[in-house]
Amino acid sequence: MKIILYIVAILAAGGAAFFSINHSGKFKKVQQARLETITERKQIASEADTIEKQLKDLKSALVAAGTKKEEVIQKLDAIKAAGATVERDVGGLEATLQTQDDDFAELNKAKEELSRIMSGLGDDVTIETLGDKIKEFGESKKAQETKLEELETLTTAAEKLLATNRAELDRQMKRDIERTSRQGRGAMESVVSAVNQDWGFLVIAAGSNSGFTPQTPLIVERDGKAIGRVRPSSVEPTQTIAEIDLNTLATGVRLQPGDRVITAKPSSN
Repeated sequence: MKIILYIVAILAAGGAAFFSINHSGKFKKVQQARLETITERKQIASEADTIEKQLKDLKSALVAAGTKKEEVIQKLDAIKAAGATVERDVGGLEATLQTQDDDFAELNKAKEELSRIMSGLGDDVTIETLGDKIKEFGESKKAQETKLEELETLTTAAEKLLATNRAELDRQMKRDIERTSRQGRGAMESVVSAVNQDWGFLVIAAGSNSGFTPQTPLIVERDGKAIGRVRPSSVEPTQTIAEIDLNTLATGVRLQPGDRVITAKPSSN
């Protein structure tokens, strides 16, 4: 009897163990399926979020496309509106182009004339260097005008000086004439009244009334020393214009008003 009970107990224990093991295996399968389901749900939720984001982006893109479409439509309307104006302007542009063609023809003629003129200015003058050449001419002209103004100023000053000293010169001329008459064959003598260094001439306060002639050789003295020679070029009754012989001037010497002028040798009169 005890043996039977042991057998029954063993069988019961084995059955319990079998059912327990079997139930444990099923539980693991269920648990694994549950975990897989949770992972799948998470993946689905992530994909759903991605799809939702894509939908939002697509909606934004559709809105932007709609706005862009409106802008394009507005631009097309503006272009259509401007088209009529453009068509109206075409006729005016064609007339303008014709006028420009005529102007270009005139410009080509002017260019040919300019080329002809430049050919006379030298081989080194081109359209590109013409501006520099014109500037050079302008500077040269300005320098010449400045020189002319200086000469005019000097001439005016000389004329004023001559006018101011006319009475004194006449008195000196009379005195020189009287002295020349008394001296007979003595040398003629006078004074420089004005000098133009740039043009190389001077004015002597004595003329034909004092015996000066274009052939009279003259020496210029200062402080009793000869400093150069001059050649009469124009002899008037009371004054003589004489050219300065620059080769006879000492280095650094410049003739000036007040210098004495005498004949190079005694007069034969």
